[in-house]
Amino acid sequence: MEITITKTKVLKPKPDDSKLGFGSIFTDHMLNVDYEPEKGWHNPRIEPYAPFEMDPATMVLHYGQAVFEGLKAYRTASGSVQLFRAKDNFTRLNQSSRSLCIPEIDEAFLMDSLKQLLEIEKDWIPKAPGTSLYVRPTIIATDPYLGVRASNTYRYFVILSPVGAYYAAGFNPVKIWVTKSHVRAVRGGVGEAKTPANYAASLYAGEQATKSGYAQVLWLDGVEQKYIEEVGSMNIFFVIDDEITTPMLNGSILPGITRNSVLALAKHWGMKVSERKITIDEVMQAHESGKLQEIFGSGTAAVISPVGEMKYGDKVITVSDGKVGPIANKLFKTIQDIQYGKAEDPMSWIETV
Repeated sequence: MEITITKTKVLKPKPDDSKLGFGSIFTDHMLNVDYEPEKGWHNPRIEPYAPFEMDPATMVLHYGQAVFEGLKAYRTASGSVQLFRAKDNFTRLNQSSRSLCIPEIDEAFLMDSLKQLLEIEKDWIPKAPGTSLYVRPTIIATDPYLGVRASNTYRYFVILSPVGAYYAAGFNPVKIWVTKSHVRAVRGGVGEAKTPANYAASLYAGEQATKSGYAQVLWLDGVEQKYIEEVGSMNIFFVIDDEITTPMLNGSILPGITRNSVLALAKHWGMKVSERKITIDEVMQAHESGKLQEIFGSGTAAVISPVGEMKYGDKVITVSDGKVGPIANKLFKTIQDIQYGKAEDPMSWIETV
């Protein structure tokens, strides 16, 4: 598919790199592609960033048939631009699409179209340390129809947002709260897909955690409510007796790309790693015995989010003396250095724009 390009006549002012937050500023242009059964994916175009006009009966508004991804473009010290594991994001986008009955898109086209959009918007990629350009590819159902079925038409779009360093106050541990009153997903559902419904399901418990002074919710499985699954919108890791352990993918856990990066690097370094079922009771017992060394989350936005305190029921435990553990620190620095071109990329994760 050949992409048509229509440039905006009035460019927006670029924000100050030192004042960037997350997800509130958007660039001048966006990518749009349409789908119809007779034409397939067609009419790809880069055009000025603008609101959508939607029928009030548009299916995504009523039934939530949508998927999305999140990745970043980084500017290196030499001024070049690179993506981190973008191919994996597009592979996962198609995996999520299959779960939501959405037609897949050719992954080579997804990569090429993103690069074309980034070439046009390259001046929006911030230069300050820790900053980047957040990339949000999304697919939504667009049939104007009230009735529960898969849509026949869809819109794929990509918007870009310059973002600041995730840790504005520094790379510090957070406090997390374990809930047994709420669940995020269950096996057999859409928990392993990156779809808006999973995030909507997390909001109420997240608000409860915030009111109690905690940054994130630690989710347990939706059946027995004893096996650990995710933390907030991130995957979770435990370092117990020098072994890095993370919950195994079971159909209700998002297969995080940063999660996979952590596992790959740890194995590359010769560390002991396991993906398995792990209960909250096992973690609490490991703390009591002195074997729990670190807890940290992993995700695109934060890369690594160390945990300094965890509350489960009436018990509150301190992890790693409330400080960033050595493994979390090494992973955070290594992944960021690869992303910004400061370190060797041993896994061929970088895609140059």
